[in-house]
Amino acid sequence: MKKLAHCLAERTFKPALYVLLLAALAACAPIPEAPEGVSQDQANEMVFPPPPEEARFHLERVLMSSADVVEEAEESSFRRTLTGAARSGEGLTKPYGVAVFQGRVFVSDSGSRSIKVFDLPGRRFYRIGEGDDLDREGLSLPLGLDIDRFGNVYVVDAAAKVVKVYTKDGKFLRKLGGPEWFNRPASVTVDKGGDRIYVVDIGGTSSNEHHRIRVFDARTGVHLRDISKRGSADGEVNLPRDAQISPKDGLLYVMDSGNFRVQAFDLDGKFVRAFGSIGLQMGQFSRPKELAIDAAGNIYVVDAAFGNVQIFTAEGQLLLPLGSRSPYNRGGKYMLPSGVAVDEDGRVYVVDQYFRRVDVYRPAALAPDTGFAVLGGVKPAAPK
Repeated sequence: MKKLAHCLAERTFKPALYVLLLAALAACAPIPEAPEGVSQDQANEMVFPPPPEEARFHLERVLMSSADVVEEAEESSFRRTLTGAARSGEGLTKPYGVAVFQGRVFVSDSGSRSIKVFDLPGRRFYRIGEGDDLDREGLSLPLGLDIDRFGNVYVVDAAAKVVKVYTKDGKFLRKLGGPEWFNRPASVTVDKGGDRIYVVDIGGTSSNEHHRIRVFDARTGVHLRDISKRGSADGEVNLPRDAQISPKDGLLYVMDSGNFRVQAFDLDGKFVRAFGSIGLQMGQFSRPKELAIDAAGNIYVVDAAFGNVQIFTAEGQLLLPLGSRSPYNRGGKYMLPSGVAVDEDGRVYVVDQYFRRVDVYRPAALAPDTGFAVLGGVKPAAPK
């Protein structure tokens, strides 16, 4: 991934040309007829940027339902062969955010009031937050989520105005916050040690005091401090939507959507820098939502109006737009993208609410069948 980031940072891109080329490429891309992911042949053709430029990402697969990860029983496959029926599975209803831990893809699905988990190496599909003896009410409106180094899942329940914590297998651990602490919570991020969580409160158009990032002790739920306030000056935010901690420089990057910019703070809340502006050109923002950060410190911003993910350096230099807007349900084409994540190996996961799917991109520097997110797990080498 470091090699990829170096290539991205060192190369000069031509965003306007890429937009035209990406549109031409997507126009002839095949539409998936069944939720069974993207074939290897298709993935080899779906590259970004498209030829003749050097490929940086391959569209590796599409996650639409449990059928994309769960291995089909031989009897069921035989029956479908005889009847000609398409394979079906439990799909996404209204996905929003995404987080990944060692090949497990956690997708918040507000339509089903749960977190749906695509376990790629384990070829399993399961749900988190539907309620049990420990968590009787379950989740009401799950939105943003994050995962600590132990695999614990932190989920913002926007309706209950709390953050709930589960193990990676779905066991409820605890909750924190409440209506007295949040107005419109949207996302959460946790620091490297799993000690502090940073909860983004969007606030509202008529509210001045709730536009902020609230910091809590991740274990006790004790409120530690607030970062920022409403405004447009450096260090102030307006309708913030998301925040992530960079594994590269340790700074907290905030998607300041109402000011159409990304701001960086240290973990105590001191303003460091900002980039971005409103506009219709690549490198600007129109309807920014979530962001993600890779191991090299590059920042990935989802823009629902552009229908893409823009990749920037930490200082704000545009490196590459990933995907483009389209009313057609095709790989790399989006109508309402909302969430983005980057895993340990540099794979990029993009959620589209309208098409109810998650696209998985593999960096070109990462060989196929390498890393955590390999369907069925990494196969051992054949004996010589």
